[in-house]
Order: sequence, then structure tokens, then C-alpha cells
Amino acid sequence: MNLHEAGLTGMPLHFAQFMAGLCGTDDAEVALAMALVSQATANGDVCLDLSTHAARTLPGALPLRCPPLNSWRDKLAACPVVGKAGDFRPLILDEGNRLYLYRYWDYENRITRNISRRAGKEMPVDAGRLQDSMDRLFPEPNGSLDLQKTAALVSALKPLCVITGGPGTGKTFTVARILAMLLEQPADHPLRIFLCAPTGKAAARLGQSIQEARGKLNCRPEILEAVGSETFTIHRMLQPVNGSPYFRYNGKNPLPADVIVVDEASMVDLALMSKLMEAAPEQARIILLGDRDQLASVEAGSVLGDICDEQGLDVFSAPFVKSLHALGRSDFTPSAGHVSNSGLSDCIVRLRKTFRFEADSGIGALCEAVNQGQSEKVIDLLTLPPDESIGFSDPGSSFFPSLGKTIIEGYRPMITARDPVEALKEINRFKVLCAIRSGHFGVQGINRLAENALERCGLIRAGNGWYRGRPVLITRNDYASGLYNGDLGIVFSESPESELFAFFTDGSGGLRGFTQARLPEHETAFAMTVHKSQGSEFDSVVLILPETDSALLTRELVYTGVTRARRSVRIGSGRAVLSAAISRSMQRASGLRDALWKTPV
Repeated sequence: MNLHEAGLTGMPLHFAQFMAGLCGTDDAEVALAMALVSQATANGDVCLDLSTHAARTLPGALPLRCPPLNSWRDKLAACPVVGKAGDFRPLILDEGNRLYLYRYWDYENRITRNISRRAGKEMPVDAGRLQDSMDRLFPEPNGSLDLQKTAALVSALKPLCVITGGPGTGKTFTVARILAMLLEQPADHPLRIFLCAPTGKAAARLGQSIQEARGKLNCRPEILEAVGSETFTIHRMLQPVNGSPYFRYNGKNPLPADVIVVDEASMVDLALMSKLMEAAPEQARIILLGDRDQLASVEAGSVLGDICDEQGLDVFSAPFVKSLHALGRSDFTPSAGHVSNSGLSDCIVRLRKTFRFEADSGIGALCEAVNQGQSEKVIDLLTLPPDESIGFSDPGSSFFPSLGKTIIEGYRPMITARDPVEALKEINRFKVLCAIRSGHFGVQGINRLAENALERCGLIRAGNGWYRGRPVLITRNDYASGLYNGDLGIVFSESPESELFAFFTDGSGGLRGFTQARLPEHETAFAMTVHKSQGSEFDSVVLILPETDSALLTRELVYTGVTRARRSVRIGSGRAVLSAAISRSMQRASGLRDALWKTPV
């Protein structure tokens, strides 16, 4: 069995050879498992699920057939570098036939323990004040099971609250009300609130959303002031220790926090979520906000998706309902069958009503059909759109010239703006999103197309690459400059004759300008990947898929791209490619879902 000829090269191959050497074996089937688990984590899986690979043929120049499950498992269990759950070995093989690198098993185990502790607890509250806060902060009579009120009650009673929902369902507005409600509870010290998100862009948007929501809260001025709007990236909040994967705040030195709000939680990978939860004090409340149907983190894991398992959504246990009734919420009457025995299900609320667009509008119907994996309905909607909010282009000879015209019209207001303030207001009105980076249909090809089209019509002079009207995307966190991965800016001058700077908003309506030499790692951003667009919103979006199908194209990717749009979205794709993508759901191997939902918590 030749691993190299089977396409296993680089780190997976070297890791397999190293582990096999430690085992003192030349068994190719053992080495194959070692290579595959290394490759799996690099691809976003937390572990290697032996059950899904056993007895299957792996593609490659020289296809390999994996051994039967029982013999494969027995050989691995006999290796001195492989331990069972709870052992301290380089690799862990659990009872579910999942093979882990130890650190990933440890991250998963720590998250499971933390969630289990929190799901089984209830927090003390002042029922009278809570009732008053609820009536004042959530005055809308929206029925017996108002989900925003439910989320607030869960946040009050549970040390863990997960609020999931699609775009425009009011997650951040709800959390602003929740913070005011918690601040109105009696306490022996001022409530210490931390607001964070995985990227700088997402953190800035969280702060802006909280700031906007504060103006609509019916509470005392001192409460409004205490809600705050200062936000952090998770890394900056936990404070990295230079030259190491560790943070200053951890299980032994917890954050000085009473409430930790994490926005865009779907983007948080397994390792970072584990470290965040370890750093949260036992008595602190953790509130996770995110859309469980979006793309998962770039790194290993799909934590929010694993937590928000379908069986735990929209169900509440009888004890939890009893607690709500004891607080005077007799109007909380879940429909028949909506009763769960799991404490974790009491911690999760799914917001359903979108305030961004009507469910029966073109874009609303498209989002729903994509999310449900209804590829035929998606094609029907795009072929005969019910309104102008959605459109479709099947790549052909006229595709790129037509796209060039769309780009010119989409970016003209940004490039012809009078000053950088106006240009930055226009920067989020239009964006081209791509599924991949390379090729004619990828970010690199579309950025070249955009520059050529805009230069031909005289809107830009690309020249040496540092030109007026160039949108730039920061690709690495830079704490010294205050610019973070995902931040969008524009190269502009304050007057036609003055020096060019890259301008970014400072989060409070002001501007920050950077010379080319001071700008952290960045790239041109007429087009950007769907992954990079997470945490952003644009008025209009053009989503472009590649010519040929790929395992990278999934329902979650299309859904994430479509839901970046506030008003309209156009999809450029072959029908077969789009249909295949919507029919394919992203599956990441992990034991977290089973650990949370198949055992009592």
C-alpha cells in the first residue's frame, strides 16, 4: 500500500510515517489511518470517522481500499500511541469509532463538560424585577410563544443561552434588550459585560448594532449607559500569549466577566470555542448568537451546528416550563409535543421571523428554498423570479461582458464619491462574492475582470495597484493598527491632487487613513470569497459559482452567499452546478453532537 501514490502527501504522509515509527510497526493500514486523521483535521473535520471510511476505496493515482471496520479498529487499538477516551496519548480512539488527534479530543471533551454543567443549572433571579423588565422591554404582544421574549427568559434563567436564526431575525436587537434586563436585576457589583465576535469586522458590526438598539430601549439612562457597545475579537478579549497557542485568560485565570456575548458564533472553531468557554467563570452567563445554517468555521469544527441539533430546537422541558410559570409567565404555553427531557434544549432559542424581507418575497423565498435543500424550487424561482430581488445568469458567451457592465454600475457610486466618507458609505452597497479563489470564476479572475472593466470606462487607473477607488480587504489581524481580518476599506484621497490613503471607518463614524506602507496584509476586494464575507452585509450581491461541480460547493456556502444581501441577489452559475451545490450539505466529522445529544446533560 503506497500512501504517496494514493494522493496522501505532505503533512499527512509525514505524520503517518512518524506515528508508525513510534508504534514500531510497518502496517500500512495503521499508517493509512494516521494519514487520514491528519488530512481530516486540515480539511475542517475534528476527527476521522472510521465507520464512514471502512471498506471504501479512496480516490487517487493509485486508489486505496480501506480495511474493514473491526480489523482496522483492532489494529489501531493495539498501537501504543492510540488510547481510549480519557487516556493521555497522541491519538484517541473512542467508542464511536472516531479517531482523534489528542488535542482535538480534549477540546471537544472540554466543551461538552462545560455545556453540560451550564445546561443543568438555573440562575437566581428577582421575579418581580424580571417581570417588570420583560413587560417594558418586550411590550409587543406577539402571541403565547414570543421567541424574543423566550430568548430573554432563557438568558435570565440559564448560564448558557444560544440564540440562532437567519438574517434579519433580530438577534442583536434581542440581545441588547437582554443586557438591559440583566442590568436591572439586583447585584452586589456593576454587571461586567463582554461583547465579542470571531473577526474584527463582525465585532465592529456587533458594536454598531448594539449602539443602534440602545436608542430604542425603554429603560433608565444609567442602564442604557451600562449596556455599552465596546466590542472585542475573541482573541483580543482572551489576550494571546506571544509565541504560544495560549491566552492570558483561561480556566485558571478566568475573565472578569458576568456576561459574555459571542456574535457570529457559527464562525468560531472548536479550539477557540473550547478556550473561550474555559475562560468563562462558572457564575457568568454565556450568550451565543449565530445562524446555525451558515458556513462553519474555516478551522476544524462546526460547534454551533453541533449544539443546535434539530432535535433540540423549538422544544422545552417540563421543568423549564414550570420555572417560567413560577415567574408569572403563564402565557408561555408550548404547543403539544414541544416538551424535552434534555436540559440543553432549554438553552436554545431559534428566531424565525425575519424583519429584513418578507418571507414570500423573491429573496425571502430563495433563502428558504436554499436552506431547505430544495434545488428544483431554487431553479424555478431563479428562472421565473417573482420579483426583481433575485436573478440568475447561466454562464455563456455573454456572461463576462454582462458581469463587467454590472460591476461598472455597481461600483460607480463608490468610485465617483466626492470624498472617502461618502465612498465608505457606498462600499457596502454592492459586492461580488465567489465560491473559490482561483480561475476565471474565482476571486482572482473576477478582480482582474473588474479592474479591466473599470479602467476601460475611465473610472480607475489601476497602474501600480495603488489607485483611487480600490476597495481593500484586510486578511490578517493587526492589533497595532486596529485593523482586523475582514475589514473593508477604500483607497482614496481627500482631494484629487492629494496623497492616497486606505480609509476605514473607526466604528464611531470617523475615519482612519493608512499609507500603503502602514497597511497590514490586504488584497483587492471588488470580489471576495463567501467565507470572507461572513459577518458582512451588502445591499446587492452577485454570487458566482465555478464552471464545474466540486465538493467545496455546498448548501451552506450558497445560503451564506445569498443571505449577505439585504435587497437583491443575482446568482451566476450553471444550473447543474447550482443544483448539485444546494443538494449537498456540509458534513464535518465530530463527536460533539453525539456527546451533547445522545447522553443526558
